[in-house]
Amino acid sequence: METPQPGQKTQRLAAGGLKVLRDAEWLTPERSQRIARLWLAVSVFAAVAWVLASHHNIDPVGKPIGSDFASFWTASRLALTGRALQVYDPVAHHAAQTALFGRDAGYFAFFYPPLFLAMCLPLAALPYLASLGAWLAATGAAYAGVIARYFRERRARWMTILAFPAVFLNAGHGQNAFLSTALFGAGVLMLDRRPWLAGVLLGCLAYKPQLGLVIPIALMAGGRWRTILGAAGAVVGLALLSTLLLGSDIWRAFLTTAPLARQALEANLVGYAKMPSTFAAVRLIGGGVGLAYLIQAAVALSACAALVVHQRRSWRAPAEGPAMVAAALLASPFLLDYDLVLLAIPLAWLFDQALQTGFRPWEKSIMAAAFVLPIVSRGLANATGMAIGPIIIVLVFFLVLRRWTDAPAPSP
Repeated sequence: METPQPGQKTQRLAAGGLKVLRDAEWLTPERSQRIARLWLAVSVFAAVAWVLASHHNIDPVGKPIGSDFASFWTASRLALTGRALQVYDPVAHHAAQTALFGRDAGYFAFFYPPLFLAMCLPLAALPYLASLGAWLAATGAAYAGVIARYFRERRARWMTILAFPAVFLNAGHGQNAFLSTALFGAGVLMLDRRPWLAGVLLGCLAYKPQLGLVIPIALMAGGRWRTILGAAGAVVGLALLSTLLLGSDIWRAFLTTAPLARQALEANLVGYAKMPSTFAAVRLIGGGVGLAYLIQAAVALSACAALVVHQRRSWRAPAEGPAMVAAALLASPFLLDYDLVLLAIPLAWLFDQALQTGFRPWEKSIMAAAFVLPIVSRGLANATGMAIGPIIIVLVFFLVLRRWTDAPAPSP
């Protein structure tokens, strides 16, 4: 019997490792559910302990509980007391946050258009912690309800939905990713059955315009003209409502301070390690601002081109909506790790498809990597100076497109 040479042993080990990653036979749906239960229990325990260790709305590290929610709540308070224009004055807005907590706990900016300020108006009607709880409960229920509709098998639903690590990131920041996911997820679910309502839901995403960069192109590629009209009507309606509630000067105030968001992005004031975007990844490895914008634009255009090409190959296939969401994540330069809640849409769709037809090569490994991405991306970026977020999102996009190609629908 011939003894394997060292080079042959290395090749066999490499081949075996690739097979483990390609097939991931050890990661069964049942085992993934057990892991999800464990992670959910640990996360809930840690969250409760963190809140109990906090005092006067300030957590153990000196930040507000639900940090970014401080921006939303104080914006609401300013608007409800007739000082809406001060929301777009960083000095006045910071002063309102300092008054809320009785100390300077840092500044949490409000980069949103008046559309979102109008949505935030009711928040300060409740005390801060009660309002935060109501906000997370309402938007979280909407998120969970929408994502559950992507699963045909009930046993695959709630544990996976609630245990997704991005859920706890968003809750910890008091952010709006639950709302974004509910609107986007429900919108793409209704594209065929209720196109006008789908448009209204997608149009409401205008409160966070960086997430909607690919939506018009994707809808035009699919010939979704009623949905486009519904979205346009929603944007106009929200703009008129915000003007009615807040006054016409609110738009001038917003446009005056809007460049601050771009400056915060380019000057790393948000923190590139927190951002799973292509722009941040380029900046992390030392690329200049111009190069980062160029590569970000190339990725966004490539994602849009892929959507158009796949529409031509397979008209309005079931993968259309999940692919649109993944493309939207790739297109945005201003993307935070809590925004990865949106990844629940393509992941849920892929998981449900796999339960029906079987897992394909690399699907388990890529989906597992995407599932843990929200809790590992920031730490890896800080430790290595490299961002894996865009790579994982591209791979998820590839999985969705592969199933789109493999399961053709009728041509237009």
